[in-house]
Amino acid sequence: MVKTNSSSWVCLVGALVAFAVCSSVFAAAAVSPSSAWASHNQAGLAALKAARYDEALKNFQAALAEAEKTGAEAALATSLNNLGLLHTRQGKYAEAEPLLKRALAIREKALGPDHPDLAESLNEVAAFYHGQGRYGEAEPLYQRALAIREKTFGPNHSAVAYSLNGLAGLYRDEGRYGEAGPLYQRALAIWEKTSGPDHPSVATGLNNLALLYRDQGRFDEAEPLYLRALAIREKALGPNHPDVANSLNNLAGLYHAQRRHDEVEPFFKRALAIREKALGPDHPDLAISLNNLGELYRAQRRYDEAEPLFKQALAIREKTLGPDHPSVATGLNNLALLYQAQGQYDEAEPLFKRSLDILEKALPNHPNVAAALDNYANLLQAMRRGAEAAEFRARAAAIRAKAGK
Repeated sequence: MVKTNSSSWVCLVGALVAFAVCSSVFAAAAVSPSSAWASHNQAGLAALKAARYDEALKNFQAALAEAEKTGAEAALATSLNNLGLLHTRQGKYAEAEPLLKRALAIREKALGPDHPDLAESLNEVAAFYHGQGRYGEAEPLYQRALAIREKTFGPNHSAVAYSLNGLAGLYRDEGRYGEAGPLYQRALAIWEKTSGPDHPSVATGLNNLALLYRDQGRFDEAEPLYLRALAIREKALGPNHPDVANSLNNLAGLYHAQRRHDEVEPFFKRALAIREKALGPDHPDLAISLNNLGELYRAQRRYDEAEPLFKQALAIREKTLGPDHPSVATGLNNLALLYQAQGQYDEAEPLFKRSLDILEKALPNHPNVAAALDNYANLLQAMRRGAEAAEFRARAAAIRAKAGK
């Protein structure tokens, strides 16, 4: 999962294990999926993993048509789910939601209310709501998925750990740290017991507990967890795996928060090099690394080095995700902050306005909208437009009050 950091939104990866793409579900389906469906589905999954979204869309739509033609419920639910997850990745939330909910309804009808495969769909819809800041809708779905898995598998199964992890991530994002910590710790303990201390799932648990400690300002406790997660991933996956880049990115984010800038740059640069080689020049995760290195340079007032990184990150996101994705809003926001820091207010203002417009349409009442409002208000204040600034700050305060923050 991607975490935002204050109003500059440095992206930290790995908060949640969410949106796991389904390739098959309910083994005892009345009608078996066709070979054509399986071929389109697998091609769509491969394209989605590589962020080739147009190719993924074409294949997932063909798979959906094949599933509807044959009447295979398992294939139909999987196709709806995967298409919904693709739209979510692209920021097309209005299109994604009915697909994910229809997949959930099919599985619930076919499998009953307590089937473990239903828990997978519950988790995915919960993660969708979570990502939109619809925390009140996400929580009962996470809780129901957890209850199903505990009942089916017992309290110490790895599937239970994934549900605990998702619910903990929700509580962390809500600032409910006292509730998040025990869930993260329990998930980590399960993974260590079921998979061994050097398994990548343990690295996920360590990483997420470290993210919680970082949010709480418990930097000295977060660092050894990040370092152990990095060591596990390097040993298990190799030094050039994208998950290693995620660990490097998060460790750098911790050092950045501590203003240990001399230690930050090598980690951000190594993460960037891994992603560029492993994922290619147009992958959204590469944009995260470019953005984060640019944010470091902005903090160090190395403005000439920051600007091309922010622009490249923004171009990747617009090309890959489309012009109205929330990640594009992040890129616009950070480029605007760069211009504001240099006193280039006329260049900054249209970027802040476009960023805010994207977020208000895509994620109304999300905390990131409040951050965008505050950022624009700060610019207006610097431009001596105090009355307008006060209006935007009031709107930000209203969003936070509604969210309970």
